[in-house]
Amino acid sequence: MKLPDVIPLFPLPNVVFFPRMPLPLHVFEPRYRAMVRDAARGARLIGMVLLRGDWRRDYYGTPPIFTTGTVGEMVRTEELPDGRFNIVLRGLREFDVVREVGSAPYRSAAVRWREPTAEPLAPDARERILAAVRRYLERLRIGASAQTLLAPSVDDETFVNFFAQQLDLPPIDKQALLEVPGLGERAARLVDVVEFRLEELRTSGTPPRAQ
Repeated sequence: MKLPDVIPLFPLPNVVFFPRMPLPLHVFEPRYRAMVRDAARGARLIGMVLLRGDWRRDYYGTPPIFTTGTVGEMVRTEELPDGRFNIVLRGLREFDVVREVGSAPYRSAAVRWREPTAEPLAPDARERILAAVRRYLERLRIGASAQTLLAPSVDDETFVNFFAQQLDLPPIDKQALLEVPGLGERAARLVDVVEFRLEELRTSGTPPRAQ
């Protein structure tokens, strides 16, 4: 798929989206309903970005955003009787916002596409990630085993991005993972983030959540 130079932006305060991952969304604000309708008539692409700073002060205007995001293709679109939408995006590629453009009710931006990753992970990278995730899930008392969350045959990018998106980590940490330039560095940073979060949980005395 040839990616366009300008895409609509969907800023949210707690969602960081990664390539190859699915993202279900319930769209209810009028400006984003318009965005979904326009995207459905066009390239079916929506760029997800994370709100930053004191975004609440100007939420219905143009609050600040992190300028690295991921574009997703709408692979499922359901319009509800009252005009809201349930959609599912499939992550395609990371981008950097060059500048915001246009005058539609929603935000759009000219973007620079990041090169798709082709590097294989180091031989021990998956095991290091699984070991860190296993300890994290055990600390939170979440029943799922790290080994059962993904099929062993998935490619390296899917493997790393699955845990980066799905683990219960602060959005700012996920954003930092999204912004690193290569898959190998993202994998190493993921282990660091999970281990740092574990240390925070140990030192703060935060009780593990119930199953």
